[in-house]
Amino acid sequence: MTSDDTGDGQNMTPAQLIDRRIDELGDWRGETLALLRDLIKQAVPDVTEEWKWRGVPVWYHDGMLCTGESYKNYVKVTFAKGASLDDPVGLFNSSLDGNTRRAIDFHEDDEIDEKALLALFRAAAESNSSK
Repeated sequence: MTSDDTGDGQNMTPAQLIDRRIDELGDWRGETLALLRDLIKQAVPDVTEEWKWRGVPVWYHDGMLCTGESYKNYVKVTFAKGASLDDPVGLFNSSLDGNTRRAIDFHEDDEIDEKALLALFRAAAESNSSK
């Protein structure tokens, strides 16, 4: 936190707010959100981080890539244009009925396919860039 921050996050950058969320979770959800964030940054090095809707990390590259939400029993990554992305290994397991979005819910004991996620994050960035 910055020295003039009152604790409500008003003077914090989006990156600092995401760091704080990861720390506040303090369990597998924080670890999962941190891993997903690292993968996004690996896949799209010039990604922009934002903090929206009262506490949701959002990543942008030529438009919204995805959000990272934490719930009691899972961490959800929602791809803004996921329905248009190839998902050859079937990572998408949530929001499958929509015309635009697709999501992946990660639970505590789930194996995370980092290689496939990197490819999906890259595909989302490429899709945004090609519009």
